[in-house]
Amino acid sequence: MIRLVSAVIVSVLLGCPAYAQSRVPPVSQAIAAHGPAASARSDGHTLPSVASLVLDLGKDVRRLPSRQSALVIGIAGSASLLLSGNDVDVTRSVAASPAFDRIFEPGEVIGGGVVQGGAALATFVVGRAIKNPEISWLGADLVRAQILNALLTHGIKLAVDRQRPDGGSRSFPSGHTSSSFATASVLQRHFGWRVGIPAYGVATLIAGSRLQENQHFLSDVIFGAAIGVVAGRAVVVGQGRAAFIVAPFSVAGGGGVGLTLVGAQ
Repeated sequence: MIRLVSAVIVSVLLGCPAYAQSRVPPVSQAIAAHGPAASARSDGHTLPSVASLVLDLGKDVRRLPSRQSALVIGIAGSASLLLSGNDVDVTRSVAASPAFDRIFEPGEVIGGGVVQGGAALATFVVGRAIKNPEISWLGADLVRAQILNALLTHGIKLAVDRQRPDGGSRSFPSGHTSSSFATASVLQRHFGWRVGIPAYGVATLIAGSRLQENQHFLSDVIFGAAIGVVAGRAVVVGQGRAAFIVAPFSVAGGGGVGLTLVGAQ
């Protein structure tokens, strides 16, 4: 089932020719693609409206299909499939470790939908209240990333309906993980890697907490991370100071995944 879901998502992400491109678009093209909202953002003074949270969401959905998004999902789906045989052992090992309990405990609360969504909404509201365009646009992106991520994550949960390690339902993918990686993706695009690296570190801590709490399998959090990255990227594509292009490579006797740092989008 995991392989089927991964294949379907990759096919959908690759299916739209308008976004099936690996080349990073210039900022001018990105602004044009985003429409009036992006133009308003570019003037440095206009605040996002409450209505824009819904209206721009449609543009975010149309930006989901891309080769980069398909590549992220494809790699995560393959990794989830390869590691699924060790899911039970890994989760039991992490959940039974007192050391991991101390390390990952904060992630249980931080990664919750109420915290992630509430922090995003608070950023948007505060930005508008103090009339700060940078903060309010950041909040708008965070809110839309959380909404888009929730739609993707819960849609897959319903389709797969995998049993959790503790016997609960809808384990795949991890919602805590996907929401935290969506937040990290938006923060990285807005502030660069000096904020992105610690943000992804916190997201990884949250992912580990899902294993430690016996709520998810390793494959759940791997695929959840990919969903979050894809959702966050769809919201902020065309923005930011720098980005990584992920690409697989092969060498004699093996292979791997390469990360290429490119200029601002």
